[in-house]
This record gives sequence, C-alpha cells and structure tokens, in this order.
Amino acid sequence: MKPILKFDHVSKDYPNGVHALRDVSLEVAEGEFVSVIGPSGSGKSTLLRAVNQLIPVSGGTVWLDGEAVSGQHGKGLRRQRRKVGMIFQNYNLVYSLSVLQNVLHGRLGYMSGLKGVFGMYSQQDRQEALDLLGELGLKAFAYNRASDLSGGQKQRVGIARAVMQNPRLLLCDEPIASLDPSSAKTIIELLHEMSRKRNIACIVNLHQLDVALKYSTRIIGLSKGEIVFDGTPEELDDRMIERIYGTSRENLMIGGNGDEERDTADCA
Repeated sequence: MKPILKFDHVSKDYPNGVHALRDVSLEVAEGEFVSVIGPSGSGKSTLLRAVNQLIPVSGGTVWLDGEAVSGQHGKGLRRQRRKVGMIFQNYNLVYSLSVLQNVLHGRLGYMSGLKGVFGMYSQQDRQEALDLLGELGLKAFAYNRASDLSGGQKQRVGIARAVMQNPRLLLCDEPIASLDPSSAKTIIELLHEMSRKRNIACIVNLHQLDVALKYSTRIIGLSKGEIVFDGTPEELDDRMIERIYGTSRENLMIGGNGDEERDTADCA
C-alpha cells in the first residue's frame, strides 16, 4: 500500500546552528495513529511543520499522497495543504467568531478568494459542520462565540475544523498539553475515534508517554533530531525509553503535561 506520507532523508538546519532534523526517513500509511515522543528540543514540532512546508527543509524530500511537497509553491502547495488538517496546542481559533464559523474555516482551502473573504459557504458545508459539532458534543454551542468555551471545548472545535477539510492526514502538535487530565483524555479519545472512523492517518506530538503507549498503533521516538525508535507500543522497552529521553522511565512524569517545547528551533 502506498504511504500517505513519506520522509526521504529529510534534514532541517536553523541559522543559529541547531540541527533540528537529521537524515529522517519514515513512512505513514492510511489509518495509522502515530505518536511522536521525545524531550523538548528533539525536533517533534519541526517534524510536523515540515509536512506541509510551514518550514522549508534543508535537505531530502517530503512526499504527501505520492507528490513531493518540498519545493511546492502557490496553487500546488495550497492544493497539497488541503490534504493536511492541523490541530494546535493553543487551538488557533478566531475568538470573535462563532463556533460554527470557526469550523467552516476548514473549507476555505476549497473556496475562491472572494467567497472565502465573505464567508459564502454552501448549505451542504454548513450542514456538515453542524453534523460534526453534533458528533463532538458541541452542537448546542454552534452559535456561541468561540471565546466563551472551555479549553477542552475549544480543542474539539479545532478537531472539527481540521476534519472539515476532508484531510488525508491529521497533524496534532501537543493537542492536550494545555488541558486538565479529564479534558486531555476526552480529546485524545476523540482524535483516535475520528481518525479510525474516517481512516485518516494521524500523527500526534506528545509529552505524555503513558498516552502514547495506550492509544498509538505506532510510536516514533526522536532524540536530537534523529529517529532512535520506530515501532509498536509493545516494543518500547525501558532501555529504549532511556535512549530517547536520556533518563530512566522512573524519572519521567508519566501522565503529566511535561515542559512545553520552548526551544526556538523546535517551535519554529
């Protein structure tokens, strides 16, 4: 089966001398739920941002759905980005707009400039957005301002917006890091279920090792920009955890939010 995503010897070097990714090669197939783990500064955010050229890579090629993303510009890049839904740690919602309007933003990549500017969504799009909100338990909030929601509700809106794109791939950058444990559990379970039902490949950056072990079909471990582990949760033993994090499992705050990735290179 042809992979949805392929990294072929990809590297990323920042002007400050940081080697954020080093010769990374991997493939992700339809329906996989892949967690990327590693300490702060290991390259997790850079890896995700390289998928749809939010950052340009320094070497190698990123392939999305059989086409090279690296070097794409203009219409070609916009067409490729439609296939990738992104979910962010800090939600990235437009708080002055309604929940429904935020979800409908997932369709902007398919609309002409003027229709997008004036929010001229089709009735079919509006109904699909309402159905998605219903699936995520937010239909009653469709016409509320996004600013009125709790953190967990905001992240559910972010999921709905990403799924509205009809993506082939979901990229989730620390989607539960800002949430309390109960909300975090709800969000990761919703992501897992939404991707499974729609057969969407999903890549999730996580600090929470226990969450990765519980929900992933596959785990990728990064250390200093290199893949040091790529396998199933069952294959991730204590020795490999120590290699990824540079410390023993006992020293890791399993289930905690961990420290946020503040390294400039990894958050660029």
